[in-house]
This record gives sequence, structure tokens and C-alpha cells, in this order.
Amino acid sequence: MLIVASVALLWSTAVFARLAYLQLARHSDYLARAQRQQQRTIEITPKRGVIYDRNMRTLAMSIPVKSAFAVPAEIADEQLAIHLLSGVLNISPDVLTARLESSRSFVWIARKLSPEKYEALDALNLKGIYFQDENQRFYPKRDLAAHVVGFVDPDEKGLAGIEYQLDSQIRSKAEKIIVMADARQRWFDGGEAQRERGANVELTLDEKIQYIAQRELGLAMAKTRAVAGTVIVMDPNTGEILAMANWPRFNPNNASEAPAEWRMNRAVSALYEPGSTFKLITLAAAFDQDVTYPREVFDCENGAIYIAGHRIRDHKPFGLLTVADILAQSSDVGAIKIAVRLGSPKFYEYIRGFGFGAPTGIDLPGESRGLLHRLENWSAISIGSVSMGQEIGVTPIQLATAVSAIANGGLLYRPHVVKQMKRGDQNLNTESVAVSLEPRRVIRPETAATLRRLMEGVVLNGTGKFARLDGWTAAGKTGSAQKIDPATGRYSPTQLIASFTGFAPISNPAVTILVSLDSPVGLHEGGQVAAPVFKRIAEQVLAYLDIPRDVPLNPRLIQAAYQRRMAADVSAMEDFTPTDFLGQPDEPPAASNQTTPIGPEPQLHAPEVTMAADEGGDIAVPDFAGKTMREVTEMCLRLGLEPVLVGSNLATGQFPEPGAKVRPGAKVTVQFGRTVAKPAKAHVRSRR
Repeated sequence: MLIVASVALLWSTAVFARLAYLQLARHSDYLARAQRQQQRTIEITPKRGVIYDRNMRTLAMSIPVKSAFAVPAEIADEQLAIHLLSGVLNISPDVLTARLESSRSFVWIARKLSPEKYEALDALNLKGIYFQDENQRFYPKRDLAAHVVGFVDPDEKGLAGIEYQLDSQIRSKAEKIIVMADARQRWFDGGEAQRERGANVELTLDEKIQYIAQRELGLAMAKTRAVAGTVIVMDPNTGEILAMANWPRFNPNNASEAPAEWRMNRAVSALYEPGSTFKLITLAAAFDQDVTYPREVFDCENGAIYIAGHRIRDHKPFGLLTVADILAQSSDVGAIKIAVRLGSPKFYEYIRGFGFGAPTGIDLPGESRGLLHRLENWSAISIGSVSMGQEIGVTPIQLATAVSAIANGGLLYRPHVVKQMKRGDQNLNTESVAVSLEPRRVIRPETAATLRRLMEGVVLNGTGKFARLDGWTAAGKTGSAQKIDPATGRYSPTQLIASFTGFAPISNPAVTILVSLDSPVGLHEGGQVAAPVFKRIAEQVLAYLDIPRDVPLNPRLIQAAYQRRMAADVSAMEDFTPTDFLGQPDEPPAASNQTTPIGPEPQLHAPEVTMAADEGGDIAVPDFAGKTMREVTEMCLRLGLEPVLVGSNLATGQFPEPGAKVRPGAKVTVQFGRTVAKPAKAHVRSRR
């Protein structure tokens, strides 16, 4: 018994010692070996958050798809399996062989299968072939806002647009799936190891406005045969981008099939010389510094001027022009003379103040800072070149932002396309984002009011007549910037960038619209090819936004619209161009159906405007003539209007005109002063 007991004790001691060694000293080693044999952790593409427009219409989403993987150790006849898989998946047998030989426990066969391929592969019922759920990015509206939304790679990583800019928030952490094996090495889904969905993003874009912009840009590209184009629709009072269209376009569902230049967001990345549209900045600086005024007359030297020994010629010879006419007729000589009087330091200061030469800070990747030489690097001719939009490079978003500052009364907002981000019910927007959207003042309200009147003159009497709207007032500026010919290094006489940028309505701007066409064929000036695009987009967008009209609507347009509605169920969004009674599609309506033209001395006491019955205006603007500034302010506040007071003494003019109906909160510009008879000399010069 003692011998047996001793042997048992020794045996038990050895067993427990061995167990203690295995369970304690070698626990982690054996656990790791067991996990390697029994389970695999597979990282799959995470489910990205949804991207919506401002009305919660889906622009990008993730949909569930099937991916196929194999456990080569379980495949009985590998050559037969490769033959069958190759036929269904259209994958080379050599590729499949290399994949199966890379591991005996787990290999991907094909990821993100189409429904047809999944059904065909599943029907084969091959041993050792399994399926795993994954996510695939899908863009239901295809090319709509593709340059803003962006696209992803096969691993669901953002490569462009919002998909790239907010990739860490939209994508969040990677998802992992644990695949388990039993004792006979049969594999099954062991469940999720980690899952966290990305944030949903709501953009400032409006799907319908984006559609209007892209459609009209596409029609313009077909008509002008331009090589590229851009349209931006922006809310000047907030900096929100309502639409951003670029040409060429691409389908983000098949982004890899499009050339890289097609995927470029030209609205934020493309540099170009702005040409005559930059005269707005020249005049804004001059008016803000009180170095000139709209009625001042300049001698435009019959179309030529010498500066630092260089002769600069106008696009046509002009003699005596007021400052208002210099803008309306786009005189380079006049703009140069105004800039020279202003001086390079102040001019440079205002250019920087409007945001040129620096990124706007828009929440999109790839933004260019533009091109603006430091003041100390300006040559003697630079002030003349920059004043008419040469020797400076801008992006479309920079110019649209600057014009929006003129539209809203002198405040420069940071443009943005992201309205808010949410993960579940949690709003991810921070206070720092709200602070960054606070505007800064770049010009006085009086300066902005003066420029708005002069920009209306461009549309009514100047180079932008084809931008005249039916039913709304509009203001803008044309541009025809020559491109540099790479072969000669000089400005090309035929290759131009035609542009138009403006806003509407004038009294309370609701939208700023920029149109840019690169190298149109045939008619190539901004007023000829870009201004009509502005007109078509503005009329549709203002009607869609239900903005009250502030000028009489052409009766023939009303009749045509009624006849078309009776003939077919026409969407309210559909553009109509009544060529059968107005001549050419881009021909401006008769002057009798427009507001009183604004010339050197705007006649603010125009006849009462008759509003259409469906315009929705509910506040009639009173007649402020002869009222003091205090009386005007009290009347405006009592009616719910925002007064913009220019000058001093008694009210001598106003805009909108007395009797016009506007929205609550609309801006009313009132000019104060005394009526002074014009000197005979000035009268003679004006007549000349």
C-alpha cells in the first residue's frame, strides 16, 4: 500500500506540475496557437454614413453586397473549382491559382459581387467556398454633384470631394468579422468583433438646383463647344453653396473609368485670369476710399492708354465715360485710370481683403489659393493689368464669394457645402465651426449699395443685356479673359474664358450665380455665351425658391407658359424658352417690360411697379421722398424692412421704387442729399 501510495503521489505531482506549466506558464502561447487554428478575424469595408442634400435627399449611401472567400484546405478538387470559378467570375485561372496557393486557411476569391454573379456562384455549391456580407458605396443620382460628393476606392476609402474631406467621420472604424472553425476544420460565421457606423452628412446643396445648374451647363457646353465649364449657385447671405456644377462630368459609381481631369473640381481648383469681372473689385476699392463716384466722367482716350511705356488698348474706342458707364461698357482704360488714382498699396489691401490670393476655406479638398504677387513684386504696369483682371489668378469660388459680399452689403462669408453631421442623434458640429463661419466686413454698406446699382446698369444697358431676367431685377458683370497661348507665351486672340457673375433680386439678393466657360468656339464673349446661361439658371432657381418678383412679368411669357402647361404636364422646374415669339432663345425681352435703366444718375423715382398676382409679395415699399433719416428708419422698422441709408440730409431717391412689393426683411436702399442743378460744363461733357 505504501508503494502504491507513493507511486500515485509521484504520478499526481507530475501531472499537476505539467498542468500548472501548461495552464500558467504556457497559457498565452497555446491560446494564440488555438486561435490561429480555430478562427480568423477578417477586416471588411465599413458601412459609411449617408450623404444627403439640404432636403434630406440621398446623394451617397452604402448598400449590402456579397463577397466570396475560400478555405483551400477544404477544396477537394482544386483544378475543377478553379475552372468553375473562372467561368462564373471572369477571372483568369492563373490569378485564382495564385490566390488559392497563398494560404490554406483563408483567401478572398472575389469581393463585392453583383447580384447575378452571386447567384451563379452560389448555385455551384462548391465545398470550401463561402460568402461574407460587405458594404459597397452607391451613388443613386450618378453624376449629380459628383465633384462635390466625391467617390471611394474598392476598400471604401474616400478619394475625392466630401467622401475624402470627411473620410474619418463618414467611414469611422473598420468592421471586423470573426470566422470560426470546428474540430473538423469546418468554417462558420462567428459574429461581429467590432461595428461602428459612420456619421451622416447633410450638405447645403439642393438637388433640384444642382440639376438645373448641371442641365444648363451641359446645354451651354453643347452649344458653345467649350472644353470645360463651371457653374456655382450660392446664397450670398450665408455662404451656403446651393449648387456646384463642373464640366466634364463623371459617374462616381465608375470613377476609375473617367480621366483624372474629368474628376477635377474646377470650381475650387481651376485658376484663371478673371478679366473684366475683376473691375468690380477695382471699383469697390475706389468707392470705399471715396476716390471717385458713379457720375464722375473720365476720358478713356479713344480706346488706348500708355502705362509704364506699354500701350493698353480697349476692346473698343471710348471717349468720355462716367464711372457707371465704365463698368457697364467694361472699359479697360477707365478701370486703369481709377486704379492709378487709388494707388497700388490700397488696391492690394482690398484685393487681399476680398480673399484673393488665399484659400476661401471651403470644406472641399484640393482648393487653390489663387495667384496674387506680393505688392513689392508688382511692376510699374501691374496696377493697370490687375485693375482689368490680368496678372492675377482666381478660382471660381473666390470670385463668387467676393461678388456675394457686394450682394449682401459688404460681408465676406466663408463658402461651405457641409450643413451638419450627425451620428445617430448626436450632432457632431462644433462651436469652432460656427465661429469660422462668422463673416467679416470688407466694404461699407454704402459702397455695396452703389455697386449694386451700377451692376444693374451692366445688365440693363451694358455688356450683360442677355442676363436680363423676366420678373426679377438682376445685377452682374461680364468677363472675357484671354488665355495664355503655350506656343507663344502671349495672350491668345481666340482662346478665352467667357464668364458672367451676378445676383438677383437686387433689393434683397437670394442667389449669387457664377458661370464660366473655357474656350468657347464661335461667339466667345462673356456677355454673349455666359450671360444667357445665368439668365436661364436664375429664372428657374428664383421660381423654385419662390422669390417674389420685383418687376412686371412679360405677358407673352405668361401666355406661353399657360399654353405649354395645358399641352403637357410640365414640371415647375422645367425651363421654357419661348423662341416662337421672342426670337432667339438668348434675346433679351423688350425694354418696355423692364425697370427704368440705371445710367450715370439713376432715376430712382420710377413709375409704380405692377406686381403679378402670384408673386407672393406682402409689403408695399412706401415713398420716402423728402423724409429725414430718422423718419425713414422708423417707417422701415415699423413695416419690417431693413433700411440701407446712403448720404445725409433728406431722402432724394430709393430702391426698390415706391409701391414695389417685397418680402419681409428685404433691404431698402435710400439715398439722401440735396437736389443740385448740374453745371453747364458738366452737362456739355456728358452729352459728348
